[in-house]
Amino acid sequence: MSTRAGIVVTGTEVLTGRVADRNGPWLADQLRVLGVDVSHVVVVGDRPADLHAALTFLAATDASLVITSGGLGPTADDLTADVVGEFQGRASAVDPALEARIAVIVDDLVARRGWRTDTAATAAGVAKQARVPHGATVLEPVGTAPGLVVPPGEGRSGPTILVLPGPPPELQGMWPAAVAADAVQRALAGRSELRQETIRLWGTLEAQLAVTLREHERELADLEITTCLRDGELEIVTRFAPAAQPAYDRLGDLISEHYADTLFSTGPTLDELVAIAFADRGLTVATAESCTGGLLAARLTAWPGSSAWVLGGVTAYANSAKEQLLDVPGTMLAEHGAVSAEVAAALADGARVRLGADVGVGITGIAGPGGGTPEKPVGTVHLCVSGPEGQEARSLVLPGSRTAVRERSVTRAMHLLRHLLAGGPPA
Repeated sequence: MSTRAGIVVTGTEVLTGRVADRNGPWLADQLRVLGVDVSHVVVVGDRPADLHAALTFLAATDASLVITSGGLGPTADDLTADVVGEFQGRASAVDPALEARIAVIVDDLVARRGWRTDTAATAAGVAKQARVPHGATVLEPVGTAPGLVVPPGEGRSGPTILVLPGPPPELQGMWPAAVAADAVQRALAGRSELRQETIRLWGTLEAQLAVTLREHERELADLEITTCLRDGELEIVTRFAPAAQPAYDRLGDLISEHYADTLFSTGPTLDELVAIAFADRGLTVATAESCTGGLLAARLTAWPGSSAWVLGGVTAYANSAKEQLLDVPGTMLAEHGAVSAEVAAALADGARVRLGADVGVGITGIAGPGGGTPEKPVGTVHLCVSGPEGQEARSLVLPGSRTAVRERSVTRAMHLLRHLLAGGPPA
């Protein structure tokens, strides 16, 4: 891959973890689609020296394009445009025409939201956002901040720098215009197609797969293979040039041969498989959740069009709610306890009957950090999926924090649905 890019995500709030970085991964994926290899994603705080150091580092990696996100607002800590201009050897100055366009946007925003503003302070902020390095291309604002394409100054070499705003909707809205800019097109000249494929296994350890990959290392040498194990699901992501398609086909054959009993997807995610199965089979689902507090229903309904097959869900935390809303017998709760395989099955049946669904899912457990006993330690979870073709049930002891136990419970429930509806390796 001859064309490389680097990404700098700016913002102390991102560096310290108060805000999750959404721009770096999104930009990396968009560049991959364009056939551009991303060498590094660097996160820096709102300090000019650190941004300058990051640009220096990425320029030394032979990147032809560096993208920055953030630091284009009206406040004192928004210094990306000036730092990039200085780095590229281009002095910055206020662009009067751009200043006027931003002022109209800001005035409209203030009027629509009913804000009280200081006229002088607002004007100063607008002027700051209208500072443009000499010779840069301006990308019209999606919010209030313009983007910039800043090539190296006269007599300088190095990457073109694409300066984008930090808010993800603004950055993503500006992306088509950014890619179309002449200087960006020149920076990306020579790029070639970069394919990416994903295979997913359920219940195979990375160490097992590593043995197979080592045994066939020469055959797979032209592939960039990365693996990630999350909550029992082993994701194998492979990137390769079109000429390496035979090597990727060989990889697919090897995985099908050695891991047929754990292979559940050669592309779609778990959530996609479940959604497709419900849509294709014309079935509906309802959920009854205790320890997961509605997380399964939220995951199912996150899928576009899920209203066609998700009828609803009940979060029944208290025993009284389990009895009154889902018809779980009080005698069962007294004999087996709320956290039991019997209650999970009753929750699944209750959701199915009460909401009139084809499939019901029940989840009950002890997410922690307290509430465990020697017989039922923290992490004990019982799952049941009840459908027209019978039941799938699991009793687990899951490790991790309260959040981890809840999220892993939902993932296991999704795999139960996947296995019940579409087959593949047992959950």
